[in-house]
Amino acid sequence: MTRVFNFSAGPAALPEEVLQQAAAEMCDWHGTGQSVMEMSHRGPDYMAIHEEAKADLRELLGIPDNYRVLFLQGGATLQFAMVPLNLLRGKTAAYVNTGVWSEKAIKEARRFGGVQVLASGESSGFNHVPPQSEWQACEDPAYVHICSNETIGGVEFHWTPQVAAPLVADMSSNILSRPIDVSRYGLIYAGAQKNIGPAGVTLLIVRDDLIGHVQAGMPTLLDYKVYADNDSMLNTPPTYGIYLAGLVFKWLKRRGGLAAIARQNAEKAALLYEAIDTSGFYRNPVEKSSRSLMNVPFTLANPALDEAFLKGAAERGMTQLAGHRSVGGMRASIYNAMPLSGVAALVDYLKEFERSHG
Repeated sequence: MTRVFNFSAGPAALPEEVLQQAAAEMCDWHGTGQSVMEMSHRGPDYMAIHEEAKADLRELLGIPDNYRVLFLQGGATLQFAMVPLNLLRGKTAAYVNTGVWSEKAIKEARRFGGVQVLASGESSGFNHVPPQSEWQACEDPAYVHICSNETIGGVEFHWTPQVAAPLVADMSSNILSRPIDVSRYGLIYAGAQKNIGPAGVTLLIVRDDLIGHVQAGMPTLLDYKVYADNDSMLNTPPTYGIYLAGLVFKWLKRRGGLAAIARQNAEKAALLYEAIDTSGFYRNPVEKSSRSLMNVPFTLANPALDEAFLKGAAERGMTQLAGHRSVGGMRASIYNAMPLSGVAALVDYLKEFERSHG
């Protein structure tokens, strides 16, 4: 079996060890004679998987006892609506606009109440995170929302804002890539398909006092309290996706936890950015202080060579390097599961292609 180096932004590569374990357990999980995807979500076997996944995640992130860990569905995009529906309480919400996913969250929140944009990187082409010294004031907002890593633009918060209101973060594309202080956030949400597991699971980490305030008249499944009261199982949760997420959490623990994975991620990103920066052929548009360690967009000196670049990469076992359809160019997503050898192979190819076409 030959596996490619998959640079997809999501659904992204999963650790090979996790895939092998899941394959071995596919038809018979721990002698039960059945697959996890066939189990009753209320039976003791699946409940053990569910609780262990939560416990391992709490350990990895150091989640305080006054936060709930919930496994939802609908992706981070549904949270663009659920966050204001559950947290607004008649106030104004404050957002920082750092790119495409911030814009989508802002647009959705405006459907349910007032929104103030504290700062935006739009005028500079979203090439940096606006420093907090430049943020506008907002009087008593219900919450302050950030996208901690913009998957398309490759812009990442490398610092945590200091705000009086609950800090809400879409961490879909950089959660579990490094340690964070969960206690500085009121709510964290993340689609699973980058660093957690397969598409279909949405992780929510929410402080207890932010639960139970949904706008009146909302459907039951848009209320955080319903999920919290039912341990994510008001209806059938994405059980197999949660099982796989649990395997990823254990993989991270075996590798030394988030401090260790952060060092590896920094090494990978430094190698790739150095290759881009020392070349006159490739360019990354993001200010160095705001560059993402997860998603590295870059362009070729001659866009007419894009197709040839992608074809050559595929021939060398490197896939999904095309940039997002909205911006073009290239993008290498180097999440936790991407090994250093994959980034090294890409760097070698960058140099080879430049020699041939520069």
